[in-house]
Amino acid sequence: MLQLENVTVRFGGLTAVNDVSLNIGTGDVVGLVGANGAGKTTLFNAISGLVRPTSGRIVFNGTDVLRAPMYQRARMGIGRTFQIPQPMHELTVRQNLQVAQRFGTGRIDERRIDEVLDFTGLTSKAGRDASTGLALTELKALEVAKALATDPKLLLLDEVLAGLETTGKRAFMNMLKGLHEKFSVGICIIEHDIETISNLCARVAVLNFGQLIAEGTPAAVFNDPAVVKSYTGADHA
Repeated sequence: MLQLENVTVRFGGLTAVNDVSLNIGTGDVVGLVGANGAGKTTLFNAISGLVRPTSGRIVFNGTDVLRAPMYQRARMGIGRTFQIPQPMHELTVRQNLQVAQRFGTGRIDERRIDEVLDFTGLTSKAGRDASTGLALTELKALEVAKALATDPKLLLLDEVLAGLETTGKRAFMNMLKGLHEKFSVGICIIEHDIETISNLCARVAVLNFGQLIAEGTPAAVFNDPAVVKSYTGADHA
């Protein structure tokens, strides 16, 4: 389980994440939502080790990881994707997974890589240059595949559906549902589309100006007056 205890991240005079406490089990599928600039990606960066919180605690499966570097957090079971796909240049799709797996586990397991390539639909693309030979949907799948190759217990997905057209988004969402079941991995996903979150997630957490303002089922959260106001600036009718 991931436990965030009063996590705050400040950049100079800007408070990007403000006193957030949240628990995410490794069997959960949780949506993290909020307007642009609400602090969602910064919170992911704090969890994965890209930034160090100003205060608070981050505990994963009973271990305080606040001072652990990124590779140690990955080896504990925290995997993540990035909003903008980041394929490793001049490497094939398979080599991208090998590098990610070495970083996240300290070893290379070709059987696991084959399993992940098959699941994400990238087997036929395994020999292609990852930075030049893939369409957007495939680049998004590669982001997920790199994270899955590290054998995570919890997967942080940062807007993996952004930029996809409706059909592609639905297919990708079905893949994410299957991912949760097949690999027994917890998921926390940043996503702006309310319908997607409602269909995919059993629980939703809402950030607004760095603060956690609501948490619960999608139906309850998206009808919360504070959440409606944070999205629209208007009071709930």
